Amino acid sequence: MRPEILFPLFAPATSLSGVGPRIGRLIEDLAGPHVVDLLWHLPTGLIDRRFAPKVAQAPAGRIATLTLHIEGHLPAHGSRRPYKVHGSDETGSIYLVFFHPREDYLRRVLPIGETRVVSGRVEHYGNEIQMTHPDHIAPLEEIDALPSVEPVYPLTAGLTLKPLARAIRGALERAPELPEWLDPEFRRRKAWPAGRAAVITVHGPQGEAELEPTAPARERLAYDELLANQLALALTRAHQRHRPGRSIAGDGRLRGKVLEHLPFRLTGTQEKVIAEIEANMGTATRMVRLLQGDVGSGKTVVALFATLIAVEAGGQAALMAPTEILARQHMATIEPIARQGGLDVALLTGRDKGKAREEVLGRLARGELDLIIGTHALFQQGVDFKDLALAIIDEQHRFGVHQRMSLLAKGRGVDVLVMTATPIPRTLLMTVYGDMDVSRLTEKPPGRQPVDTRLIALERMVDVTAALKRAIADGARVYWVCPLVEESEALDLAAATERHAGLRPDFGDRVGLIHGRMTGSEKDRTMASFTAGEIDILVATTVIEVGVDVPEATVMVIEHAERFGLAQLHQLRGRVGRGERGGTCLLLYASPLSETAKKRLRIMRRTNNGFRIAEEDLRLRGAGELLGTRQSGMASFRLADLAAHDALLGAARDDTRLVMERDQALETARGEALRVLLYLFERNSAVKLLRSG
Repeated sequence: MRPEILFPLFAPATSLSGVGPRIGRLIEDLAGPHVVDLLWHLPTGLIDRRFAPKVAQAPAGRIATLTLHIEGHLPAHGSRRPYKVHGSDETGSIYLVFFHPREDYLRRVLPIGETRVVSGRVEHYGNEIQMTHPDHIAPLEEIDALPSVEPVYPLTAGLTLKPLARAIRGALERAPELPEWLDPEFRRRKAWPAGRAAVITVHGPQGEAELEPTAPARERLAYDELLANQLALALTRAHQRHRPGRSIAGDGRLRGKVLEHLPFRLTGTQEKVIAEIEANMGTATRMVRLLQGDVGSGKTVVALFATLIAVEAGGQAALMAPTEILARQHMATIEPIARQGGLDVALLTGRDKGKAREEVLGRLARGELDLIIGTHALFQQGVDFKDLALAIIDEQHRFGVHQRMSLLAKGRGVDVLVMTATPIPRTLLMTVYGDMDVSRLTEKPPGRQPVDTRLIALERMVDVTAALKRAIADGARVYWVCPLVEESEALDLAAATERHAGLRPDFGDRVGLIHGRMTGSEKDRTMASFTAGEIDILVATTVIEVGVDVPEATVMVIEHAERFGLAQLHQLRGRVGRGERGGTCLLLYASPLSETAKKRLRIMRRTNNGFRIAEEDLRLRGAGELLGTRQSGMASFRLADLAAHDALLGAARDDTRLVMERDQALETARGEALRVLLYLFERNSAVKLLRSG
């Protein structure tokens, strides 16, 4: 049960005065449904009304508070013309400008012959000084009621600053004084305010310095959020360690056979990671391990060796991939090698129906299949294993938590190996995958060529087309990726279809098209044509991002590269240069580029190191976007900025380690306060684990 002290914070935002259903819906879209979500919606700027010059000294672009004598009203002539009110002081004149106003209202609040205080942004047009739609208008005697400094918040369409600020003030009034969960000595050293005082301070900044992530109140709240995250992960990890697992120890006979027939030698890091997995699977506790490997580092082969260990011990394995293309790619890579070790492997996707599907399910349930490779179809009802010992989940952030759990529930004490080709910065590893052991593949297989990356402005499309003609004549195959438009699948499709049509005059029927709206069989046919060399250029949305392996593809063109994140650009680039020939990646960009976009694209030119790229991506874009964490059920942070609060994350981790050593059940006075912290940041599942032992 949520502690009673938090009830006011988890009431709906519509329970606040002045927040009706319409404003409530907008607030929910912007910040979240509860009162507490408004507290975590931090200001990003401020309006400072303390600057009160005379009219003649009011500079353009500054927000100023002016005391004016109202001289006259100049109503609009025609609907497109503005309504102007003439005001002045002893130094000069200014015009207050209004579009589509109610004249009776303006004559009431700005009566001719009286003095009014107005506040807003000053603009200069020729010789005329103007202020368009002042933020505040008040009589002289009410000047003290004008907020001298007003925080500015991120907004959404239909929601203006005034109702949002009023709702946040209401939320602050509800904020209770909570028990202190910070170590007293640590808080004293940091000179941080108490919890409630910190919340009030961040919403009442008195200067730009208080908006910085290093301001004491902001640091305090960021640390609270990081501590809740680290404590929840530590409790989850402890719970996993206590759950019944089983020792899965192979005798090496199948691995020996496969090693004999491998057409290449394992890299040093592959051998090291396989040894880590073998040791982990051999213990009586469940393995929950993340395998990180840059594009082309050989994760699939490591997954196969983990499978061989499970099968040597008499169990079965499942490999779940997020897309059908990727599942089929894994099947094509693994099955020929697995056969050398005598393994029976099958594929199961949502497309498999009828007798063929029933036959696969029957063989799986009878234990005749050693490894099943598939998509979301694997965790559905009716998919039963004789003895599932190992679950391998590829690109886990593309699956929901319940989907992973459904797969693990199909066996007892199932070991879990999660694979990702998305290089993950150290800070994200700690905050997102902190409940897992981590293995990293840092070498590329011998002979893998670096990809030559070039930046080209979209205006040079003629040069790009000419270069592609030369490359294709030399035997190259080309991916051409069009950007995803987040809000609209229809626009994604339009962009790819338009580019496909634009290339046909030069390349004819040798240009193919693949996008998310095609059926699985249509995608397979197009991919097969590309793989077979019947198509020279494959125009695609990012369905080809992960796992597609066509060794003959040596050129990657990414259109509007400035719209992609670095990690995604790196993933796409990794689709080429996978054969004996090196690869080329052309990043096409639209001018002019923002400073951030320039930095991102320069990094892509300078390095092929995915881990370095990921660190830069985190710094430039933040954690929420990097792994799509907001969509995937992972922790996403409202108060902590992982790039700015790196040191705080280390401190939160150390603090958590002490808590787990001294008071894992959270029974002391501080432990009770930490339970409140977990509920405050909605890490409720961690408290449930405490109760379940």
